[in-house]
Amino acid sequence: MTKQERYIHVLNYFETHVGLAETELAYNNPFELLVAVILSAQCTDKRVNLTTPKLFKDYPTAEAIAAASPETIFTYIRSISYPNNKAKHLVGMANMLVKDFNGIVPGNVEELVKMPGVGRKTANVIASVIYNKPTMAVDTHVFRVSNRIGLTTNAKNPLQSEKQLIKFIPEELVPKAHHWLILHGRYICLARKPKCDECPIKLYCKYFEKIILKQKKQTTVTLNINPKSYGKEKTSKKSGKKAG
Repeated sequence: MTKQERYIHVLNYFETHVGLAETELAYNNPFELLVAVILSAQCTDKRVNLTTPKLFKDYPTAEAIAAASPETIFTYIRSISYPNNKAKHLVGMANMLVKDFNGIVPGNVEELVKMPGVGRKTANVIASVIYNKPTMAVDTHVFRVSNRIGLTTNAKNPLQSEKQLIKFIPEELVPKAHHWLILHGRYICLARKPKCDECPIKLYCKYFEKIILKQKKQTTVTLNINPKSYGKEKTSKKSGKKAG
């Protein structure tokens, strides 16, 4: 199966059976999504969604967070991974957003990554989800899944993975494909124990083809033994004595 064929089969399945897929982060506006994505780094969406309601209630705007101290924001996000750094990032991001962008979340990746706590993945999420731009955010799920399936080849980092995915995925499908791959990695193609037996796209998956099928073949190999003589002691043809 060629890489192009693999892409066609995988994308066709997702388009037909999944269709519209959206982020699982809870938000009401672009600023809330930006905050949530920053908090989601190395943290589950579920934990973020449990944390942000109180924060958004007391600090609903960029201006409000910009006026707060990192120490205060920390008390709201202490259950999130790396709360100290993220509290500083949120306050720094909010200050830049107010001063340089009039409090409006930009849709340009190059502008987004200038803000504290906003890497390329976060910027791509905002550009894709809020502005429906064909940007591919590569998180740990997307990086792992695209490599396992065979959508990417020898991608050493998220940027290399992003470039390969963008090359083969039709522009109009990129925003949805990002979520398809995330959800597949979150619920089926798990990091330690991928659920290959119940995977709906395993017939198009390079990992299943090379690893799983190979293992199954190895377990079905039979020993070349005559069942009639198995377990019996050999005897010498000349002496009729048992071979020692």
